[in-house]
Amino acid sequence: MAKFKIVTGRSNPEFAARVARAAGTTLARVDIRNFSDGEIWVKYDENVRGEDLFIVQSTQPPSDNLFELLMLIDAARRASAKRITAVIPYFGYARQDRKDQPRVAITAKLVANLITEAGADRVITMDLHAPQIQGFFDIPFDHLYSSPVFTRHIRNLALPNLTIASPDVGGLKLARAYAKRLNAGLIFIDKRRPRPNVAEVMNIVGESTGRTVLVIDDIIDTGGTFTNAVRALKDSGATKVYGTCTHPVLSGKAFELLETSPLEQLIVTDTLPLRRPSPKIVVKSVAKLFAEAILRIHDNQSLSKLFDTD
Repeated sequence: MAKFKIVTGRSNPEFAARVARAAGTTLARVDIRNFSDGEIWVKYDENVRGEDLFIVQSTQPPSDNLFELLMLIDAARRASAKRITAVIPYFGYARQDRKDQPRVAITAKLVANLITEAGADRVITMDLHAPQIQGFFDIPFDHLYSSPVFTRHIRNLALPNLTIASPDVGGLKLARAYAKRLNAGLIFIDKRRPRPNVAEVMNIVGESTGRTVLVIDDIIDTGGTFTNAVRALKDSGATKVYGTCTHPVLSGKAFELLETSPLEQLIVTDTLPLRRPSPKIVVKSVAKLFAEAILRIHDNQSLSKLFDTD
């Protein structure tokens, strides 16, 4: 029987350890160091020749996380690993997926090229900000969803008069899927963005008065868009506002914005490590989902069961 190993870089080693435990193994040994000038050096501390190798590494800033992933892939290829799968819980740079103005880079495509050229045979990720990024890769790509984990948690909360809200038009398809699963209403928030990382809520489309509203989002970065949406929903008559977010980037003053907002609870996953705990944030682990995906890919089984929410 073919063997598999799981290794990790330094972006989120605690999450990788949870994935390995859920897969019934331990992390393979790898040595990652920085020289005095900051240059990165990686070495596998055990044999990976002929192995089915899964490298768990999110690519959030700084760029060292991305570069560590590329170096781990390259080192594995040169060490004759049989198959190399890049397991990227949070795919950084996914928001740069198109030319929305002149003279800008399509960085998501650049990252896809780098991962492929480094030697990855397959990619696993979760809740891409732009699902079409899958088409940037010419290698097998498995796109997991946090919705089964979130849906079970929300059902357990038994929220009354539930309505699902999308914070913008782009997230409407995702919000509609949640509304269908949870037998809830659906609204969305029409906004315009005067400049990057700044959003202004313009109008709420749908009925929120007297409702418990759950705002569905994939990424919360500075928290401005999200907390503006929460306040607008409360001002429009919502009784309570909850939120979900797959990737809690939470940069700058995001924690302060969330904690001073009228938000009841934000449910996030552990694809990224939180800078600090918060009384308003509940973390639900998706490590078992990734572990199951790894085991199924290793055994050449279908991943469709992972999308069940019942």
